Amino acid sequence: MERTLSIIKPDGVKKNIIGEVIKRFQNANINIAAMKMIKLSKEQAQGFYAVHKERPFFDSLTDFMTSGPIVVMVLEGDDVITQNRKLMGATNFKEADEGTIRKDFATDIEKNVVHGSDAPETAAFEISYFFNALEIV
Repeated sequence: MERTLSIIKPDGVKKNIIGEVIKRFQNANINIAAMKMIKLSKEQAQGFYAVHKERPFFDSLTDFMTSGPIVVMVLEGDDVITQNRKLMGATNFKEADEGTIRKDFATDIEKNVVHGSDAPETAAFEISYFFNALEIV
């Protein structure tokens, strides 16, 4: 059983599509092992996205991620990292497959509704950034 982190970003929360995103996970037989809504501080967003610190989009990304509440989830299932990334679609929503979350709801490359871990090592770091062991069922 594999775990990954999923985030519904501020644009997804604002669009009121939390239930739709969760429904897509459930329809794909992905279990939600933990979930909470939070509002990141600038420092918390910078810590989470530290891997992108030298990238030109770092400031705009962390500003966006602190612009409203987000929903963080631990997803669990067989090959869940790959499954979740397939459900999300390409980072650039214009390149995402039809029926993916980003194709259906994103408005630009940064405001692309969802985030998902890209590898087991990344998932372990990201999950522990938002959840302690007692919060994961």
